[in-house]
Amino acid sequence: MSSPILLRGITWNHSRGFLPMVATAQRFSEIHPDIQILWERRSLQEFADYPLEDLVRKFDLLVIDHPFVGQAARDRVLAPLDEALSASFANEQAQDWVGESHSSYFYEGHQWALAIDAAAPVSAWREDLLGQEHIQLPERWEELVTLARRGRVAFPSIPVDSLMNFYMLCFVTGEGPFPLPDTFVNCAAGSEALAMLGALVKLCPPEILTWNPIATYEAMASRDDIVYCPFAYGYSNYARTGYAPYVLQFGDVRPIRGSKPPRTTLGGTGLAISSACLSREAASKYVEYVASAECQKTLYFQSGGQPGRLSAWHDEEANRLTNNFFRNTLPALQRAYLRPRYPGYIEFQDRASLAVHEFLCMGGDARKVMHDLEGLFERSRAT
Repeated sequence: MSSPILLRGITWNHSRGFLPMVATAQRFSEIHPDIQILWERRSLQEFADYPLEDLVRKFDLLVIDHPFVGQAARDRVLAPLDEALSASFANEQAQDWVGESHSSYFYEGHQWALAIDAAAPVSAWREDLLGQEHIQLPERWEELVTLARRGRVAFPSIPVDSLMNFYMLCFVTGEGPFPLPDTFVNCAAGSEALAMLGALVKLCPPEILTWNPIATYEAMASRDDIVYCPFAYGYSNYARTGYAPYVLQFGDVRPIRGSKPPRTTLGGTGLAISSACLSREAASKYVEYVASAECQKTLYFQSGGQPGRLSAWHDEEANRLTNNFFRNTLPALQRAYLRPRYPGYIEFQDRASLAVHEFLCMGGDARKVMHDLEGLFERSRAT
């Protein structure tokens, strides 16, 4: 009897990122006893910036972030899934994806991953505290500032989340970031966005400068001082009864100027196959299984996952178990902004995140920060 095929995978370290991969791997191996899959995990920060070229030498399956696909296409470190997956799967599933989640992994003529997870910044609050303290959800920026002055607002402000918040506010103050391939953002609009973000951060607990979305939601779901988070990448786990001490309610981001909510920046994850994988047929079968509409709305979701399938976001049972997380936040994901994916973008994002974060921590001249960001962008395009 021959030994089973062994595939190794790497994902990110949270219930939403790890548990559904373990559950789907277990079930897939029960259906296909000749294929075994072992999943390992890395921190959320490593997920955001660890070099793909180092991971593909060790792992067959990778859960990745879409801004990496430009580099992946250039260096050919991932297997093109359009060449690996069955034609029937591609044709059947073509339209069933949240927003631009699926297309975010399409670059230079190839599909480099399938969007098994979808996310974008949304709002969150403690419904019980709102009722107890007779607090109204802020509907305008001025109301948000007022609530923040009372010490009841928090939002993730580590470097990368600060940059994503800056992108969102650029849509409020101007035409948004990267309106053209060779343009970063209008200096006046960017300076105003930095000033708005900096002023709001100063009204919030200083610890938010060390918080990612997970830390923010953990704090909200376990203590009673934070009532409202105006924008953070959504996690349906915290909307499920029993996951944390208190259940969070989620919805679309609120308008900042005018009557329309702003565009936030698309997140989520995709499942990819390493170009060094020696068992691509087996790996492709597993990718198709995890990304299938049926698995996404059942086993994947039930194991703590946040599906990339639009049909899963419309699923009645998924919404019942998450207090309508998917139904209430879907508009934000459907209009979410797709970041650039050119090969030098990740380097820009890393350095720009630190520059924005330093401004939020130390203050300074917003126009000088914009000048520095423009220089970082130009250098990233040149490389």
